[in-house]
Amino acid sequence: MSTTSSGSQTQRVSPRSPSEAMKPSAAPPPPKKPKRRKGGFLGFLSALFTVGLVLAVLVGGAFIVVSRQSSEPGPLTADKAIVIPRDSGLAEIADQLEREGVIRNPLMFRIAGYVTGAWNSLRAGEYLFKASISPREALEVLTSGRPVLHSILIPEGLTSEQIIARLKENELLTGDVTQIPREGALLPDTYRVERGSTRQRLLQSMAEKQREEMNRIWARRVPDLPIKTPQELVTLASIVEKETGRADERPRVAGVFVNRLNRRMKLQSDPTIVYGLVGGKGTLGRGILRNEISQPTPYNTYVIDGLPPGPIANPGRAAMEAVANPSRTKDLFFVADGTGGHAFAETLEQHNRNVARWRQIEASRREAGRPSAEASVDRSEPPPVVPAAPTAPAAATPGQPDRRTELPLGFDAARPGAVNETDPAPADVETFPGPAGRRAGMSQPAPQPGRPVGAPAASGQPRPRAFDASEGTARDPLLNRNFDLNSPKVIPNIRP
Repeated sequence: MSTTSSGSQTQRVSPRSPSEAMKPSAAPPPPKKPKRRKGGFLGFLSALFTVGLVLAVLVGGAFIVVSRQSSEPGPLTADKAIVIPRDSGLAEIADQLEREGVIRNPLMFRIAGYVTGAWNSLRAGEYLFKASISPREALEVLTSGRPVLHSILIPEGLTSEQIIARLKENELLTGDVTQIPREGALLPDTYRVERGSTRQRLLQSMAEKQREEMNRIWARRVPDLPIKTPQELVTLASIVEKETGRADERPRVAGVFVNRLNRRMKLQSDPTIVYGLVGGKGTLGRGILRNEISQPTPYNTYVIDGLPPGPIANPGRAAMEAVANPSRTKDLFFVADGTGGHAFAETLEQHNRNVARWRQIEASRREAGRPSAEASVDRSEPPPVVPAAPTAPAAATPGQPDRRTELPLGFDAARPGAVNETDPAPADVETFPGPAGRRAGMSQPAPQPGRPVGAPAASGQPRPRAFDASEGTARDPLLNRNFDLNSPKVIPNIRP
């Protein structure tokens, strides 16, 4: 029994039984702590961290998946060149590559482009995609800036107008040509260009390379050339380029022209006749007429002295090098040898034998029914030159060569396919100094204007012939079969 007192009174607790006192009693609960409210900023940071962690996990997983799939080989079975148009976005490129069979999944390709950051570096152009290329490798191709390059060959010896015509026909190039470059200002070469490059830009590159090569070659020229400016070097190189297509002959042909310039002899080059007649068109499309050989034009080196006023074509490096460092010979003449090359001579007598041999080769081919090895156009065959009869020679001006040696030269442009007269004794050719009517029983009518060299005379008229004292005799070169046609550079003596 327990009692309770108030004030001065005390409360008495009734004693428990011994058994109850031995029982453990529960501890009192701990005092409750006052709840504190969380701050707003700390809660925002906690939530942001949680969201960022989740996003990082998702992005990492997506990156692993995209990387794995973008590295897998694609469906392309063979190398393929594809043109990516200008202003194409990542989506358009992905769809195009799917149509071309380069990738399987355009969506995955776009995701790879965004994930890798390649989407803002894609470039238009023509690109080569290898067989089984992966999407990632395709992106690298599109961002590398290394498109397919095509070769455009510009042969040596073309005029600027002919080069422009070639460029206009090339479907790889775009744009118009604002102006035809001056003759000789372009360097023939093989140029590597992208599809869609402009024609004007290619012409600028050709002109820049020409200036570089011309300056380099001019600085290395031999000191005693009869050429005063780089432009004159290009002019003579263009003549050499048109005269021979053989690399081994260019220095020697250049040496012939240099020797003639030093002796103040006319160059007498057939290609200059053609250029004087047709200009930049480059070719007549037929043989040179007799009246055209002596027709005055600023470029006709049968008429003018020295070099023409400018190049007659665009020469290559080799022709310019040949003029800058010509062969040191005494050659003044050359004529076709029947093999695409030339036979050179220092004297008129040697040249006459070379011409006779050339005529014999042509006659042998006609007899065998074979076409001429030099059958083409824009050619004037050199007439057979007969030495002058023993008469009193005309006095030559001191310091000047005897002009009689210039009249019958008629250089051949021995390029493959050039036309030579097939008649062994061409008509309308006066062989200096054979006078008209000298040959017994043969009248010598005036040449018919407009008729090609060696063309038959009109019916009912006697055929004009060049005077040839050896015709029908044992010294007639057309009756001599002892020439070695397999060694065209060796000119044997005519059989007595």
